[in-house]
Amino acid sequence: MEKRKIEIMDTTLRDGEQTSGVSFSAAEKLTIAQLLLEELNIDRIEIASARVSEGEFQGVKGIMTWANEKNYSNRIEVLTFVDGGLSIDWMKKTGAKVQNLLTKGSLNHLTHQLKKTPEQHFTEIAETIALATENNIETNVYLEDWSNGMRNSPEYVFQYLDFLTKQPIKRVLLPDTLGVLIPSETFEFISKIIARYPETHFDFHAHNDYDLSIANVMEAVKAGIQGLHVTVNGMGERAGNAPLESTVAVINDFFPQIAISVKESSLYSVSKLVETFTGYRIPANKPIVGDNVFTQTAGIHADGDNKNNLYFNDLLPERFGRKRKYALGKTSGKANIEKNLQELGLQLNPEDLKLVTQRIIELGDKKETVTKEDLPYIISDVLDSQTYQEKIVVESYILSHAKGMRPSTTLSLKIDGEIIEEHAQGDGQFDAFMNALAKIYKSKNLELPKLIDYAVRIPPGSSSDALCETIITWTNNEKEFKTRGLDSDQTVAAIIATQKMLNVVAAQ
Repeated sequence: MEKRKIEIMDTTLRDGEQTSGVSFSAAEKLTIAQLLLEELNIDRIEIASARVSEGEFQGVKGIMTWANEKNYSNRIEVLTFVDGGLSIDWMKKTGAKVQNLLTKGSLNHLTHQLKKTPEQHFTEIAETIALATENNIETNVYLEDWSNGMRNSPEYVFQYLDFLTKQPIKRVLLPDTLGVLIPSETFEFISKIIARYPETHFDFHAHNDYDLSIANVMEAVKAGIQGLHVTVNGMGERAGNAPLESTVAVINDFFPQIAISVKESSLYSVSKLVETFTGYRIPANKPIVGDNVFTQTAGIHADGDNKNNLYFNDLLPERFGRKRKYALGKTSGKANIEKNLQELGLQLNPEDLKLVTQRIIELGDKKETVTKEDLPYIISDVLDSQTYQEKIVVESYILSHAKGMRPSTTLSLKIDGEIIEEHAQGDGQFDAFMNALAKIYKSKNLELPKLIDYAVRIPPGSSSDALCETIITWTNNEKEFKTRGLDSDQTVAAIIATQKMLNVVAAQ
């Protein structure tokens, strides 16, 4: 059975740019246009609104120069207006060949915004379409506020479509401009229109104000729509548009009778690039492209995946150029940790695995960020801690550092059950800590090893809240040895390493 083809039109560069605070440069627009058409194989892209700004003009001109060289000009679209030919003139200067003409799809908008009769509006639309045809510009027509038009003035909508479907146009674009449709209405309205005008190509343009854009997309597909409008990451005005990535996944998985051309495996990389260009962060739990959506956190899920992929579904991360991850934190079980160890090529005996699991749970309780790359450091820290008995404990400390004042530390240290407190200043917080420690050791007639090297490292690719490992080299009686401390705070990690040193020396 031959599949029914649905066109995907991406409007990230036009409607997506209406996201509050987002504005693409001409170079960014060109890069995104190239990726959408060549990397993702999107059928059509809407790249700008006519007459908005000089920057928009230059952006469209640059894209059209490239598109003409690639023979893509009929896949590039621009939003235009019924403005006596001004938009057509603007398009001619940029080299654009396809206009998406914005018209009124509800009697309410027509009456109160334009203050015109249907006949007046239709006459001006016909003149605009004729002018475009004279200048070899193809026309698609938006019915702005069409969804409310179908609810409140369906006789106007059908009067308009009776006129419009006789015009020399390519497509009719049906936008849920205010994101008000529920799925049953989407199916009902589009079904009626397609039944009445079977020879006309209709697109559906969903907004996400009630978080129903994908549900409405599914109903539009069931009703027989021929094209869908989307944006990368669901960008757009207010709550945004139907997300490209979710639309593609839903159609591929739930509509086997439908064919679309989009290349799934490139969705994530394009999504991340758009995120970078816009500074508009993708929510971590956003389907398909969010950081967390292919991450198993609960240990029972990792255990199930080990036994027969029990917690897999059809949304395999590899489809989208991604990998499944197993989070490390307070809900991690041994299975999560084993999965991460396997990826690192590491193996622990059951006792050590239990100790590492306990340490990760402790860090998770403190809301520390723990990653796969942290595991070797955690293992080193845990195994290192087994090599001595804690006779000396840093009970508590206060570190202070204020502009114009020397850093200081108040330290409480327990030595063989006795608690001793001291206060000292230093050139830095750790230096002040060591000076306070030196005072305590002097009062007990004990000698401190000498610090000869201090190194800090964090896992590759980590952020500022990652765990860091502090490695300190000491010398005692002409013998060198190292101790390690692990924490998200560099100074705290150094204090942990120092406490280990005190116990190593005490055991000698």
